[in-house]
Amino acid sequence: MTRKPKLGQNFLVDDSACVAIADAFGDASARTVIEIGPGHGAITALLAARCRRLIAIEIDPTLAAELRFRFRAAPQVEIHQSDILEVDLATLLAPGETAYIVGNLPYYITAPILLRLFSAGSRALLARAVLMVQREVADRLAASPGCRDYGLLSATAQMNARVETLFTLPPAAFSPPPEVFSTVLRLEFAPRFAELGVDPVGFDAFLRACFAQKRKTLANNLRAADHSAEALRAAWPTEIPRLARAESLALEPLAALYRALPIRAL
Repeated sequence: MTRKPKLGQNFLVDDSACVAIADAFGDASARTVIEIGPGHGAITALLAARCRRLIAIEIDPTLAAELRFRFRAAPQVEIHQSDILEVDLATLLAPGETAYIVGNLPYYITAPILLRLFSAGSRALLARAVLMVQREVADRLAASPGCRDYGLLSATAQMNARVETLFTLPPAAFSPPPEVFSTVLRLEFAPRFAELGVDPVGFDAFLRACFAQKRKTLANNLRAADHSAEALRAAWPTEIPRLARAESLALEPLAALYRALPIRAL
């Protein structure tokens, strides 16, 4: 079994974990499932028998060719040799269709992939995800305001989905073993933009500005994003302390501040 380190390939070889990941979707018999980085197809083989259509996106051309050969007699399985960060998921689905998505995310590009998936979820392209990430990333996604791990990724995740931690795997579950533990999460995409009265594009940009510098106060971060001190004073909700940092705040008061500000695009 060969590995290309630059692609961050650590193949899951724990059979019981593969089954648990497939089981985490529940009934997927009427669904399209998108798999990110199927590798040698351990989870692909399980899902192929459980879903209506399986789209596997593999960046490695050698692995993609291996998968095409392995699943050549399975018409419900499609192998795309592509970079998930460059794929427009909407082009893979029928109009109005929502998919499930699964993947062991490469550690070095986990955050960009997650942000891309949250964007797809906000556009109603995804309904559920079962994802394996580095344990520290999982802690950040599930963190509450005021916790050390809470930040932009936490806020973005919780703006777009309900996050549930399923189980954690040791390095020995992979070949070759990584240097970190990995956690499997289930995300139920349920964007809160309409509930909080904000637009997705504008509020995502606002959150990036709020969390731009972890050591700065919220007001200082927003002033750095070209909001004037006068506009901030006029819009500032009473429930946000003047010296608060974004990491201490839930989404509701941040949305209230966003709605009150005159400039919506950052």
